[in-house]
Amino acid sequence: MELKTKIWMTGSLDWFGFIDDEEVFLGHRNFPNPPEEGDAWTCESGDMFKIIDGEIKKVGHTEPPKKYW
Repeated sequence: MELKTKIWMTGSLDWFGFIDDEEVFLGHRNFPNPPEEGDAWTCESGDMFKIIDGEIKKVGHTEPPKKYW
């Protein structure tokens, strides 16, 4: 599958991408690697993403996942 969304990883292992010409934080460890069609995840901020037709789409927002230390 060819991913049409431009993505990159920073030196601190954070994933970013351009969605609708806007730089968007895609997640840290919860980003699917390698990304495949149909993958869905929720990043630390509560933004929900899914890969549809080779593009990463923001599909909603939810309460951020709770961290248990």
